[in-house]
Amino acid sequence: MTTLTQDPRHLDEAARAALFTGAHTANTFADTPVTDEQLTQIWELARWAPTGANLQPLRVLFVRTPEARARLVPLLADTNRDRAASAPAIAVLAVDDRFHDAIPTVAPFMVPRQGWLEENPAARGEMGSYSGALQAGYFILAVRALGLAAGPMAGFDKAGVDAEFFAGTSWRSSLVVNIGHPGPDAFRPRLPRLPHEDVVRFA
Repeated sequence: MTTLTQDPRHLDEAARAALFTGAHTANTFADTPVTDEQLTQIWELARWAPTGANLQPLRVLFVRTPEARARLVPLLADTNRDRAASAPAIAVLAVDDRFHDAIPTVAPFMVPRQGWLEENPAARGEMGSYSGALQAGYFILAVRALGLAAGPMAGFDKAGVDAEFFAGTSWRSSLVVNIGHPGPDAFRPRLPRLPHEDVVRFA
């Protein structure tokens, strides 16, 4: 009988630690560069995240030049600026409000609903929000899977970032993720997680 440990899809303890139990949010980063090829590989993994009806609303802007960084960092919360300034690459994750335009390509079975989504921005926003959040979680796991550290940050001026980087588009920023190799004192002590008995039930 095949067991989980024999299944090639089953991650070993080291892989699970890299993605989950041993992973920490990085607060400082080393000078080691992150290449455009590595950033591309991150997306090639993250794009397999599940989304509602396969509609894939997440979009990514990789900020890696000094000029782009100088435009972004002042729009971050004070406590986040030094973290971003030390990161070799920064991803701005955004949700495309026009994600339904891609329905004929990514979800042909949804074509009859495309007009309804066009006419219902509130429903479209809800779908984009939860599917984009699922994709953002996978994006962080993809960073970790490539041996890099991620530093997700929600503290930033979303309207300012949208005006600076996404003016004239349907992209709306949702999360900023610092990416790189951890630097000195990158990790704070692990904070507690809620115990199993408080959060898990079986029915």
